[in-house]
Amino acid sequence: MIQYVHMFSEGDRDQKDLLGGKGANLAEMVKLGLPVPPGFTITTEACRAYLSEGRVPPEVRVEVTQRLRDVEDLIGRTLGDSEEPLLLSVRSGAKFSMPGMMDTVLNVGLNDDTVHSLASFAGDERFAWDSYRRLIQMFGKTVLDVDSDKFSEVLDRHKEEAGVAADVDLTADHLKQIVAEYKQIVLDETGNPFPQTPRRQVDLAIEAVFRSWNTERAQLYRRRERIADDLGTAVNVQAMVFGNLGETSGTGVCFTRDPSSGHSGVYGDYLPNAQGEDVVAGIRNTLALTDLEDQDPEAYKELRAAMRRLETHYRDLCDIEFTIERGTLWMLQTRVGKRTAGAAFRIATQLVDEALITMDEALERVTGEQLGQLLFPQFDREAERTLIATGMGASPGAAVGAVAFDNASAVARQAEGTSVILVRRETSPEDLPGMIAAAGVLTARGGKTSHAAVVARGMGKCAVVGAEDLVVDGAKKEIRVGEHVIREGDTLAIDGKTGEVFLGDVHVIDSPVMTYISEGMEAATAIADDSETTELIEAVDRVLRHADERRRLKVRANADNGEDAKRARDRGAEGIGLCRTEHQFLGERRQQIERVVLADSDEDREAALAELLPAQIEDFVDLLTAMDGLPTTIRLIDPPLHEFLPDLTDLMVEVALADERGESGPEVERTRALRDAVRSIHESNPMLGLRGVRLGLKIPGLFGLQIRAIAEALVRLREDGKDPQPEIMVPLIGSNRELVIVRAQAEQIIAEVAEAHNQAIEIPIGCMIELPRAALTANRIAQTADFFSFGTNDLTQTTWGFSRDDVETAFFPKYLENGVLTISPFETLDALGVGELVQIGVDKGRATQPGLKTGVCGEHGGDPESIHFFHNAGLDYVSCSPFRVPVARLEGGRAVVLKDEVGTR
Repeated sequence: MIQYVHMFSEGDRDQKDLLGGKGANLAEMVKLGLPVPPGFTITTEACRAYLSEGRVPPEVRVEVTQRLRDVEDLIGRTLGDSEEPLLLSVRSGAKFSMPGMMDTVLNVGLNDDTVHSLASFAGDERFAWDSYRRLIQMFGKTVLDVDSDKFSEVLDRHKEEAGVAADVDLTADHLKQIVAEYKQIVLDETGNPFPQTPRRQVDLAIEAVFRSWNTERAQLYRRRERIADDLGTAVNVQAMVFGNLGETSGTGVCFTRDPSSGHSGVYGDYLPNAQGEDVVAGIRNTLALTDLEDQDPEAYKELRAAMRRLETHYRDLCDIEFTIERGTLWMLQTRVGKRTAGAAFRIATQLVDEALITMDEALERVTGEQLGQLLFPQFDREAERTLIATGMGASPGAAVGAVAFDNASAVARQAEGTSVILVRRETSPEDLPGMIAAAGVLTARGGKTSHAAVVARGMGKCAVVGAEDLVVDGAKKEIRVGEHVIREGDTLAIDGKTGEVFLGDVHVIDSPVMTYISEGMEAATAIADDSETTELIEAVDRVLRHADERRRLKVRANADNGEDAKRARDRGAEGIGLCRTEHQFLGERRQQIERVVLADSDEDREAALAELLPAQIEDFVDLLTAMDGLPTTIRLIDPPLHEFLPDLTDLMVEVALADERGESGPEVERTRALRDAVRSIHESNPMLGLRGVRLGLKIPGLFGLQIRAIAEALVRLREDGKDPQPEIMVPLIGSNRELVIVRAQAEQIIAEVAEAHNQAIEIPIGCMIELPRAALTANRIAQTADFFSFGTNDLTQTTWGFSRDDVETAFFPKYLENGVLTISPFETLDALGVGELVQIGVDKGRATQPGLKTGVCGEHGGDPESIHFFHNAGLDYVSCSPFRVPVARLEGGRAVVLKDEVGTR
């Protein structure tokens, strides 16, 4: 028989699949003996059953009754009791943290009777009625689906009539009136009175949390974070402890280290006389955690001891929620905290130095995505700037964009290609679409643990919160600050490190970490303007060097010229995995290729090829010089034929207009002949047509030109004392016979060049595996190829039947929305489909040729998750854009120390 409900004392932190992250960590704190209000967890299995059957399993209700009585015994209070009523919190808790995405209900158990009992028990009438109005508001929105604005309007009106600015300044009489109006709203909106039976409140709240797993905002968050839809959420039911019992009570969120910078110390937010949701909602600006030491030294001391114990136990930065009820500390939640990219690297190396983790574990604690964030530009400190406000730097980075005040505006502007700064008084989970679309987030309220800060850090978005000088008027769509009025569409710049807000555009420069990557430690530390930046550079250096020591995968770069190759080499590339030679035929040379393709005779074609040869030799000399001593894979010309020819429609229009005007002469006849020639080879689907090896076999001498140029460049550089290491790669192979023909031609040309220069020349000749048939027949192709390079862009295209030029905008958004895809397969490798073909290609190729070198080129070579797949598949190297070389180096090392997690989300 399935057990759906577990007391906190029955679990531990390793049961996140069953108990969710929050429930597992609550159980762990109970094991550690920390002061946790008693409670129980309803498992993810129960949620999945609910989602499948459309109802909560009846066994859950029975088990909840049993566990609820255990809680009553432990706390000494009873749900619905007329003298000492037990109140409960009902919270979600999925395996993976989804801050603010699902529902919470506090103060469950209050009704028209128990509110008086609570007032008497607590000796505080205002507290009881404040708790009751919170329950109705939260329950109404979450469980009964009442528009939350209706409650907010009532609350705001009463504050205005009372002449107070904050909720805490309302009296018990004010709150009684508010409760009465809230209850009327529930009756008007639902047709039923607010439920008065405490146990019914519990059951409805549990079901609401299960239901919130599939809210639009939760689904959007899961799609973005690639969290599986079928995991479900657990529900944690816990005895309420009260932070709103006067000035000796309060609630807060703290971190064992600063999640923004990584520094050790006391970091967090505290609100006296408040409940937990007040802190993260940002509706009141919080106090610094250090202020608690002055207000309640004993509770502060106990909290600091608990923080140290949890960090030591988890061996990581911990994010902790706590409540103080009349001087008594209660621990409500802990988890390994989200952090900025810079903090991740600093904390990892700090913990190594403190002997809490090893360097391998430090490598596990950071990601390529985080390193990529540190490579982004930052504001030029010397640039002219107009500072208009300063808030808290909640998530580092430099963001410049047009102001947007709501989701619709942010999404629309981003779709137009405009960078956006989302500005809100404070954000809520409903603002997630706008936050995703924005380059940065700016709020007037909130602290480092507010919704805006937590979500932005998780996304790696620049964020400034709590900029109190800003008066944000969402209705008028304007910001007032001092003498300035900023309207929607105006430009703001925000610095997520310093918290500064600037009017207008601000020039950006390379980050110090990018300078370190490109120019070395000495150059980077020379431009670092503070010790924190120097520490960050040193932390990145330590982790990246360890990754280089641990990784098995070599990291190459995609580069088409010497400049790009040098840039890649400076960033740690160990060779070139893909030189796209077609890029060398753009501009003035396009007409020469046109002559080759449309030549009327062998003589004309050979003459055109001869004109191209010297330039091609210089191209390869340039590239091989930059990569001297390192393998340089040069792909023979690949793209569809139409890319080298005039547009057929333009030619047809030009001829038609000439005919209409009665024009004649050599130019008109040339255009007419060109139209006929282009029309004769026009293709409906050129990506599956005359390209790659097919083009090389159809047009004599085209591949030969490039092969000869490679060999001649090699000879010239050898004579200059260099060590060029070119590799020739044949694209779009589908049959071994194609490669046999090209290889024979190549070997003949190489032999001719070798004989002419009296040198021995050996150039490896391999091919791309980018068609499903090539992967499936790799055992045959390996008879001829010296190496394989998987072209996963085209392999994805041909496996899925997707046109990569069209699908991203045509229907991917709908596929992502419906969960058909969790991410574009052109961004992260489809491990189940395309990845299976890669594995087949590797295995079959090496079955024929055990020492066969295999690699991958294309953007998947720089994608962190894909790199882990390639490591596990046994590839020898990945190749990516020069910018992503450091990311690939890091992830190559992480792939060694991490277990395979591909497909877990």
